[in-house]
Amino acid sequence: MSTSVFADPLPGTPAADGFRMPAEWERHAGCWMIWPQREDNWRGKAEPGQAAYAAVASTIARFEPLTMLVPPEEMENARRQLGPDVRLLPAPSDDSWCRDCGPTFVTDARGRLRGVDWDFNAWGGLYEPSDSDRLIAARVLADVGAPRYRAPLVLEGGSIHVDGEGTVLTTEECLLNPNRNPGLTKAEIERHLADYLGTTSVIWLGAGLVDDETDGHVDNLACFVRPGIVALTWCDDPADRQYEISRDAYERLSRSRDARGRTLEVVKLPLPGPLYRTEDEAIPPLRGEEHGLHRKAGDRLGASYVNFYIGNGLVLMPQLDPNHDGEAAAILARLFPDRQVVGLPTREILLGGGNIHCITQQQPAGTPG
Repeated sequence: MSTSVFADPLPGTPAADGFRMPAEWERHAGCWMIWPQREDNWRGKAEPGQAAYAAVASTIARFEPLTMLVPPEEMENARRQLGPDVRLLPAPSDDSWCRDCGPTFVTDARGRLRGVDWDFNAWGGLYEPSDSDRLIAARVLADVGAPRYRAPLVLEGGSIHVDGEGTVLTTEECLLNPNRNPGLTKAEIERHLADYLGTTSVIWLGAGLVDDETDGHVDNLACFVRPGIVALTWCDDPADRQYEISRDAYERLSRSRDARGRTLEVVKLPLPGPLYRTEDEAIPPLRGEEHGLHRKAGDRLGASYVNFYIGNGLVLMPQLDPNHDGEAAAILARLFPDRQVVGLPTREILLGGGNIHCITQQQPAGTPG
């Protein structure tokens, strides 16, 4: 389906029209996901991955409405695995990471809801084709009936995190990567973030999580849990490559102030593992070694407890390592005393290249208009 099927994007920018991206902990109208089916990314004909996605979707649907975008040929299979509380919407896709190819919703003081349709190039060309994923944001916004802004920037939703009060957190490794926006300077990218997120301050971290194939998405490294408080992936092993990365992030956060002038409190979440892909978890590329995804035994997995989802009354966290799952859950329970912290085993999602936050995209409360 071509973009001509969808309504023309709005002129101007969200910020100029009085819109901003709400924080993830603000009230949601629902959540969006995309059903996995890509056999060169998901082992076992995607069946284990689908079971993991179904568990995530069914859990979130207990707390807020959830819509699953499903390739038409997978509708019957998805319906069998998903509970009746999950809405299915037929939609072609290339993979299943709604955080990154879905829209970023924005709202204004009048409670109106709109969305930002970023340019998407599959994480700098990690896989091809990506034509269907490039249309996901427009499809979602058309279904919601929300007006759409088309941003002149390659950006994935997992590369940003906002506090809802003017501050955006991101990494240099991702947003300044030449495989995203090689013609833009750092200042120009900051200007686009301000225009399309309604932010006034950018906090730049350096590198992201070790061996994160998204080129350092911030949602594996650090995130706001409320204004002035950031959760950070932490590593205590000097021999681990994550050790220096986390310390650099801590130093940057400690020196930073948010858009309201506050210094930041940094809460450390333990690093799982490290975890590695086993022999039975390897997947040979279907399109030849020079194209597509590579899933080799022995590869380190980009595992992080920061990759959780904040829903209405819920924090849904990945369970990745029995040595640290309980500690991470206890920290999140202290950070979110008014929400139920629920853990799910998500190694199968991790094997695909991300985790719970990566596969979800919240729709804040608001009336399209």
